[in-house]
Amino acid sequence: MYRLNIARLREIAAKHGDKTAWAIAKRSGVSVSSAYRYIDGSAQPDLNSALRLAQAYDLDIRTVMDAVEDEDEPAGAVA
Repeated sequence: MYRLNIARLREIAAKHGDKTAWAIAKRSGVSVSSAYRYIDGSAQPDLNSALRLAQAYDLDIRTVMDAVEDEDEPAGAVA
């Protein structure tokens, strides 16, 4: 399972002058409402949106997404 690294996205976006979710949305092409939900942590981007966010800042998707343990699977479970 992967989750958006919000702090990293905000840091990289700010270096490009994008300090608000609105600016991130405009640069990346994700909807403004989705960008606000991603930035406040209430939603996670789907693959398409994660790719848009990464490409908007010329990044590899792994730069803004972090692997996390799936809370629904017991530790050590094989998928």
